[in-house]
Amino acid sequence: MLPIEQFLQAIDATPLVAIDLIVPDESGKYLLGHRVNKPAQGFWFVPGGRIRKNERLDDAFRRIARDELGHVDIERADADLVGVYEHMYEDNVSGRPGISTHYVVLGYRLNRPVKLENLPDSQHAAYRWATGVEILADPAVHLNTRVYFSGPLPR
Repeated sequence: MLPIEQFLQAIDATPLVAIDLIVPDESGKYLLGHRVNKPAQGFWFVPGGRIRKNERLDDAFRRIARDELGHVDIERADADLVGVYEHMYEDNVSGRPGISTHYVVLGYRLNRPVKLENLPDSQHAAYRWATGVEILADPAVHLNTRVYFSGPLPR
C-alpha cells in the first residue's frame, strides 16, 4: 500500500479502478452498507473496493469479496458483469481539500446466494437489504449505487 501522501497524488492525477458487488438475496433484495469513510461517507452504497496495482481481476474480486462480505469462496465466475461506470466525487479518502476522486468501476452482480453472517465493519456502520424500487426511491442511497438499478440487472 502507498503512503497516504503518494496515494493522494495518485488520486489527484489519475482515475482509480474498482469493483462494486451487487449482492442479491433469495427474495430479490440487495445488500447495502452505510459508508463510514470518504468518499460517499454517510450514504448507503453497495460493497466494493479498489483494484491494486499488479492485482489480477480474479484476485481483486476474491479479495474485495473477502474484505467487504467476509467470504473467502466467492469467485468472479460467480458473478455477471453489469457494466462499467464512472464515479466522480468532490472529496477523497483523507478529506484533503482540492482533491477530487474519479473511479472507473466494474459493477458485478453475484449470481449465487451467499450467507452473510459476519459482515465487516471497517467500511460500513450498518447493513440493510432493499429492493431495486426502494433503492431508486431513497435519496440516502448514493446516486452511484442507484444507477446500478436504473436498468435491468442480469439474472
